[in-house]
Amino acid sequence: MKAVLDHVGIAVQDLDKALAFYRDALGLEIEVAEEVYSQRVRAHFIPVGQSSIELIEATATESAIAKYIEKRGPGIHHVTLRVEDIRAALAQLKAHGVRLVDEAPRPGAEGALVAFVHPSAAHGVLVELTQSARRLIEQPVTRHALGDLQLTTVSDGSFRLDGGSMFGIVPRPIWEKQAPPDDRGRIVMAMRALVIEAGWGRMIVDCGAGDKLDAKRTDIFGIDRTRNLDHTLSEAGVAPDAIDIVLPTHLHFDHFGGAVVRAPGGLLPRFPRARHAIRRGEWDDALHPHERSRGSYNQEDVAPLEATGLVDFFDDDREIAPGVRVVRACGHTAHHQIVFIESGGKTAVCAADVVPTAAHIQDLWITAFDLFPTDSFAFKQRFLREAIDREYLIFFPHDPSISAGYIREKDGKRTVQKVI
Repeated sequence: MKAVLDHVGIAVQDLDKALAFYRDALGLEIEVAEEVYSQRVRAHFIPVGQSSIELIEATATESAIAKYIEKRGPGIHHVTLRVEDIRAALAQLKAHGVRLVDEAPRPGAEGALVAFVHPSAAHGVLVELTQSARRLIEQPVTRHALGDLQLTTVSDGSFRLDGGSMFGIVPRPIWEKQAPPDDRGRIVMAMRALVIEAGWGRMIVDCGAGDKLDAKRTDIFGIDRTRNLDHTLSEAGVAPDAIDIVLPTHLHFDHFGGAVVRAPGGLLPRFPRARHAIRRGEWDDALHPHERSRGSYNQEDVAPLEATGLVDFFDDDREIAPGVRVVRACGHTAHHQIVFIESGGKTAVCAADVVPTAAHIQDLWITAFDLFPTDSFAFKQRFLREAIDREYLIFFPHDPSISAGYIREKDGKRTVQKVI
């Protein structure tokens, strides 16, 4: 079991006095408070280096924090260690005869799973174990109505990419608070797709990695398809042959690999009835990759479609179906695009790799995978300003715990208001 210090929890009786010290005297940044209803507390996190301080105030007299303060007064309440797999960590502790407060994890702050070790087993210290929400890839199927359109998020599992590459010039001490890396420096990434249902039919935007990568690349990318697109489409009640349009944002393996599957007859389209609407330039780049792009494309994802007659090529921004249009967002690839979904006076956007996770809502947080980073920055800066001002609902394809949300900005600080 690998564990690192996540935070130190401090029980406070008078929050204003605590803030006067940590925020005003020390000049530390206090994150927005979060209610943890299961524990009847309010938590305020203060980033300090690679760890945090958690100020905890009771919201009910029967909460454990209220009872702790009544008995011992304010002060250090617990030490929290972050583990990669909390269930495995608890099993290991039980095997060593360690006394536990929680034998199974429960919900904690920031969407994490938590469990406590009894102080008698840790020499008088209450130790909390936590598994970050950004490592939890439950990927539930979720539905959201947008005017006359029904939007359903589905998933093809998860994979892992080098954290430094995902955040480009952002230093690790900053980005790892948002996305803790594993022992190989990789962060967990969702492979999320979006099904759009309307009177004109069904469309799927992107379709995950599929099952065609060899063992070496599967290991490098840490691909986990234990729960994949077959499962989540079935849970959504959508059969592959019920999809009318496949619309990729681009043709990288993690966005389009699932369009072609292995079958007894060879490599076949997963969506046999669907028209595949693809930018011609992106198709050409996928079939003729260069040194920098070769690792992101898999020709088995695209070449088998060429002879099927199912591909409709286009070159310019356009409406793909009523209420669904694409806009070229050059940067990640030359012909990368985002998808605007509009109905009932509301707008949602599949932001693709312009904003791959909720951590990427800052203008300069651009991946090192972007082939044209200055173009990425210019487009992203314009798009984020527009998304904030016009209140677009943003779908994040790779965020492990947030499918979609609104980007909010206050006093120059951006946050994501989670919707699904």
